[in-house]
Amino acid sequence: MSMAKRPARDLATELAAEIVAALQRERPIPRFVDSYVVEHGRHALQAHPTRYRELLALLNREALLAMTLRALEEEASLARQSAGKRRNAGNPQAFRRNFLTSLARLQKWSAGDALDFQAELRIYEDLFTRSPGARRARKAYEAADHPFVDRCAILLDPPFIEQARIAASRALAELESLATALTANLLGGPPH
Repeated sequence: MSMAKRPARDLATELAAEIVAALQRERPIPRFVDSYVVEHGRHALQAHPTRYRELLALLNREALLAMTLRALEEEASLARQSAGKRRNAGNPQAFRRNFLTSLARLQKWSAGDALDFQAELRIYEDLFTRSPGARRARKAYEAADHPFVDRCAILLDPPFIEQARIAASRALAELESLATALTANLLGGPPH
């Protein structure tokens, strides 16, 4: 097939698919909740199967938000780095639009669900940009200043919110590392 007839590679769609697949394959949220239950003896979180499944679904959505935020940041950074090297470095706004459209299609969201996700992503972005030290390294006993951490702690274990925040910080580090690696691997940049 000639170059003109071959469809262009849609990296935004591929990255969305990689992130969704990684959440299913790597199972970071079930591992996070299960290890939290064992580490802190909070077995009541798993006592009711329906509630446990709902908790996992909510936390998976938060994980998808955090990974999306990190992937879009990484893509924008790679686009800025390559802007001086290549004329056709890419358009971060178009990438974002295609990524979010692909994500909605993969998740089988209605238009309302997709808009809700985008609104929550904007909240994440707004909150994240307001905290200047959000990317600094943390000690094992220190919680990250990130919307994922706060939202997960509230969903996971409100009576013990500080220990839940610290556990959510560790989960966030894993999710961001995974999103960064997937993005760098697919878009050809070095992982940070």
